[in-house]
Amino acid sequence: MKSSLAVIFVAAILFIISPAIGQEKNAPFTATHANVAYGPHPANVLDLWIAEGEGPRPLLVYIHGGGWIGGSKKRVRANVQPFLDKGISYASVEYRLTGVASLPAPVHDAARAIQFLRSKAKEWNLNPDRIALTGGSAGACTSMWILCHDDLADSQSADPVLRQSTRVTAAAVAGGQTSIDPKVIEPWLGENVLKHNMINRAVGEATIEDALKNYEKHRDLYVEFSPFNHVSKDDPPLLMTYGNNMNLPSENAGHGIHHPVYGIKMKEKADGVGQECHLLIKGVSESDQYTNANQFLIDKLLR
Repeated sequence: MKSSLAVIFVAAILFIISPAIGQEKNAPFTATHANVAYGPHPANVLDLWIAEGEGPRPLLVYIHGGGWIGGSKKRVRANVQPFLDKGISYASVEYRLTGVASLPAPVHDAARAIQFLRSKAKEWNLNPDRIALTGGSAGACTSMWILCHDDLADSQSADPVLRQSTRVTAAAVAGGQTSIDPKVIEPWLGENVLKHNMINRAVGEATIEDALKNYEKHRDLYVEFSPFNHVSKDDPPLLMTYGNNMNLPSENAGHGIHHPVYGIKMKEKADGVGQECHLLIKGVSESDQYTNANQFLIDKLLR
């Protein structure tokens, strides 16, 4: 009888505290340093959670999605705590959106945030040689661009932040666009992908019709900010995760802009040049080393 009562008592306690645990995991998580300015524009701010540990800590940088049109750097405990528990510091970056400034602003802002964090490595006990990136959708596109792009460091710049390297250790991303060039992605995915405003707003056009009409004017931006075009053998490791709706042509704008074909095309190119690249699509593609993004990131940052 006593045993049965004890079981009932424990179950009752768990019933009471379980919602509280869930709420805690999803509650806003106060950063060690919040809304730190990393550049001259009001949107150039980041949050940083500093991990405990012996010696300089590796750093994971989150770049939010939202098509470069919306989104926020807001993070909850469940996003950050798994990395802090491993001694990995965590930063989340805000940047200018295309309603304020079109490309290159959103991507170059995020790259500057990496340079800024590296410039503060000593003050914040960060390891400048162990910085990885993560993000979804447009944040994934930006992360892959920084990962694969040549170093943006300018040793002659009067701005000490811009003298810092933009090179990173690895990136793990979800649902990312590996090309934003309408002349490339429509043949890959069908016309529905062009219905997503990310493609026209990226270059400051109100509609896709205007973007296509003025394509020659925007060609260089579309080519430059497509990560696919920057893949090379010396690029750091990449892990990509996508949903497994492989239907073609894409069914609608949302399906098209996050289609797994983006990852398949990127992996084909990475494999061709010898870049380490892992693609996770349930039932379609798996890695013989990693089952999820966190496992990959922790391995690369702590190795």
